[in-house]
Amino acid sequence: MSGPVDGVWRHGDGTNLVGVPSGFIGSTAFNEMNPPLHIAGVRATNLDLFRQLDATAGTDESARIFIAHMTSTFGLAPRPRDEGSPQRRRYRASYLRLLRGWAYDSNSPEGAVLKGWVESRFGLFPTFHKTTIGRFNSPAWARYVEEKMGSRFHNNAVLGQIDLLYEFAQWTLDRRPDGRKPLRLFRGVNDFDEHPIIAKLDKRQVVLRLNNLVSFTSDREVASCFGDCILEAYVPAAKIVFFNSLLPEHPLKGEDEVLAIGGDYLVTATYF
Repeated sequence: MSGPVDGVWRHGDGTNLVGVPSGFIGSTAFNEMNPPLHIAGVRATNLDLFRQLDATAGTDESARIFIAHMTSTFGLAPRPRDEGSPQRRRYRASYLRLLRGWAYDSNSPEGAVLKGWVESRFGLFPTFHKTTIGRFNSPAWARYVEEKMGSRFHNNAVLGQIDLLYEFAQWTLDRRPDGRKPLRLFRGVNDFDEHPIIAKLDKRQVVLRLNNLVSFTSDREVASCFGDCILEAYVPAAKIVFFNSLLPEHPLKGEDEVLAIGGDYLVTATYF
């Protein structure tokens, strides 16, 4: 089944938590305009965190404050096991566990949860999870929904954790020397089965429909390890969920990976 190119997969479900039409968020026009986005209520309900962040002078200090806040708020510190105790420790979902699962396989259950977070917050449906998703009444959609709703990953307010991660990323990007300038990023592919071509502008420039959450890298050589065809895109700051230097330690460290919200992108496709 070919990938979705129009209809609901282009415009989203019409509901989101950012106050901007989902169809616009998923468009190339949004990428060109590069407006800011914020998830409703996240900063307002975490005023102390963002006041502390505003008072910091350096990235290392701000990351430390963020990690400490997440650890204390969501109980993410490792808990020692009592010797001789047969009681099993309760699984506590965390943003780091989701990132680790994504790093291992973006089509994992953790990947489905992250794609579901994008769907609920930005109103953009995934176009791929293990296989192309082209309609609601399909086995592919049913598998995605089953995995994104898995009870193992829906405790400890895990979607709220990702909300805070996104807002921290946006706070950090706002303080770059070049402001909110779009990031020049790369992605290696071997074919376009996962990324339907919407329009061909010339031999190299095409508009692709990327999955609602997609991995890029800031290093072109790293991208070449994942495919012979290198996609170069300028990703607006508001679509950046996570990037390599945001935290000092994380599961995506090795490949300069950047997690970005998808939709239609104008990309330049070249062979390495």
